Amino acid sequence: MNKIERVDAVLQDRPVDYPPVSMWYHFGIQHGGGEAFAETVLSFFKHYDFDFLKVMNDYFYPCPANLDAVKNSADLEKLERCDVTRSPWKEQFKAIDRIARELSGKAYFIDTVFDAWQSIHRNLAGENMSSLMKQEPQAMLDALERVNQNLIQYSNMVLDRGAAGIFLSIPAGREILSRDEFLTFVKPFARKLLEATQGKGKMTTLHVHGKELFFQDVLDLPAPVFNWWDRGPGGPSLQWVKKRIRGCVMGGIDQTIVARRTRAFLKDHVRKALEMGEDRRFFLANGCSVDNWVFPGAIETIVSTARANHNFPGKNYREDKK
Repeated sequence: MNKIERVDAVLQDRPVDYPPVSMWYHFGIQHGGGEAFAETVLSFFKHYDFDFLKVMNDYFYPCPANLDAVKNSADLEKLERCDVTRSPWKEQFKAIDRIARELSGKAYFIDTVFDAWQSIHRNLAGENMSSLMKQEPQAMLDALERVNQNLIQYSNMVLDRGAAGIFLSIPAGREILSRDEFLTFVKPFARKLLEATQGKGKMTTLHVHGKELFFQDVLDLPAPVFNWWDRGPGGPSLQWVKKRIRGCVMGGIDQTIVARRTRAFLKDHVRKALEMGEDRRFFLANGCSVDNWVFPGAIETIVSTARANHNFPGKNYREDKK
């Protein structure tokens, strides 16, 4: 199987020789331009010979002019609809165009999108996010709707440029916000975005971010692939989620240990992940971003161990065992 055939087989619930494997981290070069970013991303992909590419997006949500912090309803009103091609995301578009040309016919890639709640929280509202949800709920909902429309525009443009899907990150952990806040300020907008892009991205992935996850509340969201910290203390496991969705799971690698474990340890870690993911509807990847100072040999070991595994039908494991 080649890289595209392998991913297609997983998406179609067909057997593979080994699960498609990929990993990612933040490169820390968001101060630079899209061309340099694309060069770094493609070099990373080629060096580790991943089966698919998850493109990071560290160009933050566009800040309104002369606004240092979103503190009240008046500030929230300044978060308006915009032309995303004239925003800092124009650099991400440059990178996407280059990546699409390089990987056309060779491998799929998906592009990272932070949901509306995180887009406001990360560099606009920051420390004020909790009080805004409590004190200005309607103004927050209105702002989230406008931001979400911008994210929908962005996502559709990325998909039109050749991405096989988006990687939509949503905050869904009790340590980040309450369940009521999640159901009010996060989930409805995530659903709208996923529905607005449905059918255009066969590999669109929902990244359920957090530790103590409200996972029962995300199972009905329309994403072909789910990714989360499955090997964290809060789980849930790959098997548990697989039984409850029709789509695929992506995970198996505990991102918190990759940069601080021996290659011998990581080999066992991958073998256990392959047992948990099983031979259908499973992508091997980290549950969230790996530390960017990771030892290259650690990632190389994870990839090579996945490919050396003999528990998949394409390698005649079952026949050999009889």
